[in-house]
Amino acid sequence: MSTAQRNEQNQRNERNRRNEAEPASQFALLRQRRFAPFFWTQFLGAMNDNVFKIGFTSLVTYQAARFSGVDPKTVAFLISAIFILPFVLFSATSGQVADKYDKAMLTRWVKTFEIAVMLIGAAGFWMHSAPLLYVCTFLMGVHSTVFGPVKYAYLPQRLAPDELVGGNGLVEMGTFVAILLGTIVGGVAAGIGATDAATVTDGPPLGAWWLGGMCIVIALVGRVASSFVPPCEPSQPGLRINWNPFSETWRNLRLAHGNRTVFLSLLGISWLWFVGATFLASFFNFAKDVMSADPDVVTVLLAMFSLGIGTGSLLCERLSRRRIEVGLVPLGSIGMSVFGIDLYFASHGLPAAPHLLSVGEFLRTAAHWRVLADLFLLAMFGGFYSVPLYALIQSRSEPSHRARIIAANNILNSLFMIASALMAMGLTGAGVGIPGIFLATALLNIVVAAYIYTLVPEFLLRFVAWVLVHTVYRVRLVHTERIPAEGAAVLVCNHVSYVDAIVIMAESPRPIRFVMDHRIFRSPFLGWVFRHARAIPIAPAHEDPTALDAAYDACAAALAEGDLVCIFPEGKLTRTGEMNPFRHGVTEILKRSPVMVVPMALRGLWGSAFSRFAASGQERSDRPLRRGLTSRLTLAVGEPIAAADVTLSRLQETVAELRGARR
Repeated sequence: MSTAQRNEQNQRNERNRRNEAEPASQFALLRQRRFAPFFWTQFLGAMNDNVFKIGFTSLVTYQAARFSGVDPKTVAFLISAIFILPFVLFSATSGQVADKYDKAMLTRWVKTFEIAVMLIGAAGFWMHSAPLLYVCTFLMGVHSTVFGPVKYAYLPQRLAPDELVGGNGLVEMGTFVAILLGTIVGGVAAGIGATDAATVTDGPPLGAWWLGGMCIVIALVGRVASSFVPPCEPSQPGLRINWNPFSETWRNLRLAHGNRTVFLSLLGISWLWFVGATFLASFFNFAKDVMSADPDVVTVLLAMFSLGIGTGSLLCERLSRRRIEVGLVPLGSIGMSVFGIDLYFASHGLPAAPHLLSVGEFLRTAAHWRVLADLFLLAMFGGFYSVPLYALIQSRSEPSHRARIIAANNILNSLFMIASALMAMGLTGAGVGIPGIFLATALLNIVVAAYIYTLVPEFLLRFVAWVLVHTVYRVRLVHTERIPAEGAAVLVCNHVSYVDAIVIMAESPRPIRFVMDHRIFRSPFLGWVFRHARAIPIAPAHEDPTALDAAYDACAAALAEGDLVCIFPEGKLTRTGEMNPFRHGVTEILKRSPVMVVPMALRGLWGSAFSRFAASGQERSDRPLRRGLTSRLTLAVGEPIAAADVTLSRLQETVAELRGARR
């Protein structure tokens, strides 16, 4: 086992030792040295990126006469493309460097480089030189390219598994708050001292001096913050770096492709960057040409977008119960499309303005509030979409080459963002307005999301399960951390309702192969769900002995691959609420694969909408029928039992104790 793997195992052990304690809020990380200096370093870097880019974009959009040879209608997309070009060229090399060297040392080196880059940018502002500013844009892209693998590989080394969603949520929230502050600072500074910019071509306005100075100051403060980041040992210090960016890029993509779920998650994140880049780069022209608003209104638009992302990112921990909940990903994509389409309709019929509206005039128009709501909600659902995907990639990538997986992610992100810029420029050249670009992106999101969920049914299945347990049921969890985070195990549970497996699926930290009665596959909905969940159909020996042997073989194969297998040893739903006798299926599985057994119990499902008691309409004087849509239930998990110590009587007694008197 490598040093990085030992560290991650120690973190898991520490979590198990403190599982009885009330989990701390994710904001507690901001008081700890292992996270806080790193958080503020990346925060200031993201802020500086946006002070520079927004200042540059604002100047060339609203003061185009100062910059010769610049087309204000397409310059925002061009700046975006230049910024992300280094991700294509250097991400592969950056991933190797992040795996080979101390990430704290690399962080400080990157922040020193940022100071030099901002000196070039300041000169570009002061000389109103577009070429110098384009060079600075490219170099800031290099800065972000190197820091990206460091950032996302640092988190899983320093955070426990149950902190990963919260930590990623804070970083995503911090990034977009930094974007918001950078937008405000960059936009306000660009407007300082501006007159009728369309006719002014002499020396730089006062705002250009402010922009250059602030970029340098923020870079210096970021460098100071980086000096407090604690050492973070390299994941693979003996790695020999391949300096050929083209061959290494291909190698990184192949490395990422080795884990299908991780690779498709990378594609999912890259698509989000396609969507986000399209919207963010369009805001200046959207404000000016569609809403007849001044540059300050762009700040309001970006504020709503940033607050939405931040809100969605922070809510992820609460909605996922500190786990990596990929069921939030489809929820996010649905919301993005719904509010992206509504933004198109909200952008039509806006009242005409005789002049560029100020922020106050903009906010006094009721129709504009629908636009702001759409942007906020679209971004919030984007937070639901992105945070679980980042956490999934970090948790399922091998620690020894995690940074290179992140580098592959950056490569794909940059390609998608360049495609976004090219699409937007092409549609603009064809006469499509900004609302039309928004609509095209939202409709494409539906197609891409449907395709990804077809390839990775786990996302959609977890979404179905998550919706069920967050609408129909209110679930209390007892020691679910005992479900193994890795390795093979057999889970055994009492069988109360038709949705037992879906409830367990929703609360498990990883996919489960369920052993299900073959008749359940005849149900149109449940059959579809469990076929895509790779459930294992089983039949009694007297009905189909061949199918029974095939089921045991499938269980053995799944356990050999390190999967979780769940079986309901009663073999059928309870008709009375009491447990039926356990059958020998579980012991037959253990004969072939002597793995750990984890007993579990469901309480409170008897009498709910999906139990046989409710389905049959039985009434008993001592137990009224509960048909409410918010039934309370509990999933309790017992201590794992070694295969050699398992007997049917012990298993049944243990599950009965976990269930208790409540059915």
